[in-house]
Amino acid sequence: MSEGPKLVPFFKATCVYFVLWLPTSSPSWFSALIKCLPIFCLWVFLLAHGINFLVSHRSASRILAGLIFSAVGDAFLIWQEQGSLPAAFCLLMFGITHILYSSAFGMKPLDLKAGLLMGVVSSSCYAFLYSYLSGPFTYLVAVYIALIGFMGWRAVAGLSACVGAMLFMVSDLTIALNEFCFPVPYSRFIIMATYYAAQMLIALSAVETRDEEDFRKRS
Repeated sequence: MSEGPKLVPFFKATCVYFVLWLPTSSPSWFSALIKCLPIFCLWVFLLAHGINFLVSHRSASRILAGLIFSAVGDAFLIWQEQGSLPAAFCLLMFGITHILYSSAFGMKPLDLKAGLLMGVVSSSCYAFLYSYLSGPFTYLVAVYIALIGFMGWRAVAGLSACVGAMLFMVSDLTIALNEFCFPVPYSRFIIMATYYAAQMLIALSAVETRDEEDFRKRS
């Protein structure tokens, strides 16, 4: 069954965000709502498959939980320039998101080569950022990079999840470069476009997992 129609609200909400393009200099709960709206639509996308689907497929319920925590992080990210506490809280919310996604993707196949590659990529990113970090962010960013790197490794189990995880890493790396290192041209567009695409693909991976499990049961 095609999942396209169920994703129409997500695409519409994403278009609303980019069309309105509300200024980040004046954070408000309305701008937070507009930013989170596509993620809310992904909640609906998973819920549209039924409560029984979420109950019987733990990976899907964990991805839904991850989407909920990421929406909370998104909302507070609007106020990240108001001090270090909102930024640290956002790291916590997205850190929990990556733990939930990693749990959803599971540990099979293990693929140690992919894990080693992801470890090298993550370590290289942190080594580059290290000299730009100070205070608690020196440690918080290290933990966060480790979590998203682990999530990226476990995402190799499925195509949608893998591409989604890579886009998530591109989005977060762009945030880090823009916040801690140097201005990145068109950073907001790059960050949000890759982020929304990543979340959509990860949500789709939950449905792919269901189809694979159902196929194995029938065979």
